[in-house]
Amino acid sequence: MKTNFTDAQMGASAIKIANDILRKCVHCGFCLATCPTYVILGDELDSPRGRIYQIRDMLEKDLSGKITKEEKAAKHIDRCLSCLSCMTTCPSGVDYMHLVDHARTVVEKNHARPLPEILLRKILATVLPNPKLFRLSLIVARLIRPIASHLPGRLRVLVEMAPKHIAPQSPVDVPAVNKAVGGKKLRVGLMPGCAQKTLNPDINEATVRLLTRLGAEVVVVEGVGCCGALVHHMGMEEKALTQARQNIAAWMGEINRGGLDAIVINASGCGTTLKDYGYMLKNDTEWAASAAKVSSLSRDISEILLEMGTDVIASKLIGISKKPVVAYHSACSMQHGQNLKTQPVELLQVAGFEVREPKEPHLCCGSAGTYNIMQPELANKLGKRKMENISATNPDIVATGNIGCMVQLGNHGNVPVVHTVQLLDWATGGPKPEI
Repeated sequence: MKTNFTDAQMGASAIKIANDILRKCVHCGFCLATCPTYVILGDELDSPRGRIYQIRDMLEKDLSGKITKEEKAAKHIDRCLSCLSCMTTCPSGVDYMHLVDHARTVVEKNHARPLPEILLRKILATVLPNPKLFRLSLIVARLIRPIASHLPGRLRVLVEMAPKHIAPQSPVDVPAVNKAVGGKKLRVGLMPGCAQKTLNPDINEATVRLLTRLGAEVVVVEGVGCCGALVHHMGMEEKALTQARQNIAAWMGEINRGGLDAIVINASGCGTTLKDYGYMLKNDTEWAASAAKVSSLSRDISEILLEMGTDVIASKLIGISKKPVVAYHSACSMQHGQNLKTQPVELLQVAGFEVREPKEPHLCCGSAGTYNIMQPELANKLGKRKMENISATNPDIVATGNIGCMVQLGNHGNVPVVHTVQLLDWATGGPKPEI
């Protein structure tokens, strides 16, 4: 793709990187067929190729003030799920993830949004990363659920998405060292998450039980909070970097005290962001090296389990008379963001489950962080389409590796949805998932 940035613009690191990414695009169009919004809407402006053109035009403008060209671009950038399916498809290796992340930052700084939009984004950015505020908001939502149908648009969506049962805080989520059973093979830090430990604390509990059972010492480190993905994908760059630095400081402290062989993540949306800390802070001389260290240690739970060995898992299996047939849903942040496609399926098969893959596994379910709140119409269409494909496999249960997908799929079908680690924990001696 041809670009026309001025010499002055090229002096900025972000523009130089964007220019390099843009110039890799050869307009081939392979990305169109795998883009969820293009598949749903059929509008090239809502495809990766279309957005790339709009981003180029937007960045080539003088961004010193509010600019008209950004008005149109903002709409279509906001509609992007950041599912990254286009990156898996692209034969030219276009780094769409970092391009659209930068575009969101530019939009956030320069685009004048309507007041209700501004307020909603601020509420989400404040409440969701804070477990205490999030838990309180869920309690309020549960109380006003009977009048949800009378609430306006996206406020109604927020209330209807709130779970009917709100679990108490798990003791696993407080800072502690969980000792390995039968001798320590490695020492790992657990990313406890923010929304996940409020919505479904069973996931962290199953993770700790499974890892300690297999010989890992699991540390929940004081000071670790939200990974920053939520505000990062809303274009709030400084907030995202602040949250990243907070986590890096906490983990580096633990690395220097007792050492960590890995940082384990069981929400793939968080995992994609943690693995990107090195990139996000590459120009920060104070934090670059530590950020790169944390990224290098970050592992999805499926990765660390395979590193420990399938033979170790097989040796811990207990006899379950009738295991459910599992439809595996690969979260976008898992298969596209981290290139982890077969690992969870392999683990489930080692544990003795029959695993079925639905049609269109590459298409997003519509969760995408806050997308199902910000873009409920498109998210609902994607959620229904995904659950129709999953249900067609006639599963007893759905397994996935991301809390956002679990909520989205649970809201669009009647098949129980669990985290992959809950099934692996059950198969090796843990409790049967309640759902």
